[in-house]
Amino acid sequence: MLFIHWNLNPQIFVTEWISLRYYSLLFALAFFCAYLILKKIFIAEHINLKLLDKLFLYVFVGTLIGARLGDCFFYDWSYYKNHLAEIVLPFTYANGEFKITGYTGLASHGGAIGILIAVFIYCKVYKQSFLFIVDRLVIAVALAGTFIRIGNFFNSEIIGKPSKLPWAIIFERVDNIPRHPAQLYESAYYLVVFFVLMQLYKKYKSISGLLFGWFLILIFSCRFLLEFIKENQESFESNMIINMGQLLSIPFIIIGIILQLFRKRFHQHS
Repeated sequence: MLFIHWNLNPQIFVTEWISLRYYSLLFALAFFCAYLILKKIFIAEHINLKLLDKLFLYVFVGTLIGARLGDCFFYDWSYYKNHLAEIVLPFTYANGEFKITGYTGLASHGGAIGILIAVFIYCKVYKQSFLFIVDRLVIAVALAGTFIRIGNFFNSEIIGKPSKLPWAIIFERVDNIPRHPAQLYESAYYLVVFFVLMQLYKKYKSISGLLFGWFLILIFSCRFLLEFIKENQESFESNMIINMGQLLSIPFIIIGIILQLFRKRFHQHS
């Protein structure tokens, strides 16, 4: 059986100090598209666009810090506890010379936590309703996730388990085994969630917490299920009944369910 072979160099170009990857471009595109979506929403609801600029600054910083710390603490703390500087510095210094490593690890669950903390601080500083903001923000986040998972595909990372399906892909930079293109599955699903949330926004945007709750349920339920066809990210997960990604998804799903069950109460106090 013929399978799809994937062997694209993830680096567009590299110098001694700079490395530009497709992932970086898609990450930037994710934020750009998210900004345009929220700008359209803010204009339609007559919200000052200066608040949007400030929100995106908070979200951008929260995403990077949260995703980076999430990867270090959730997946590779055994290493980083002895290399604390590498958590924040995109290079290492050894044997008298610097070596560019880049931020090679970013965890989506950490990014989600970072975003929520950043938005909470933003709402406190600018006297905004937390649920009002996140109900609109999650629409853009779902679309951003679509681009970021495509970036993971370009990196040949977060690969799926072996498969004999005709659309299985051989990630030649990893091995010669045909595998589920788990990144593309997840990317396509996030795109569907984006359109679902857009429809919910048009009909139920006045109900506080409804979009945020459905986002948490849909996104992290998908993440939980897709982990069954993904290879584990770290070796320590091989001894776990469910892996770290699934464990971290459960609290988000529970919060989403709580928001749906008690949304009337949250709506009254928003």
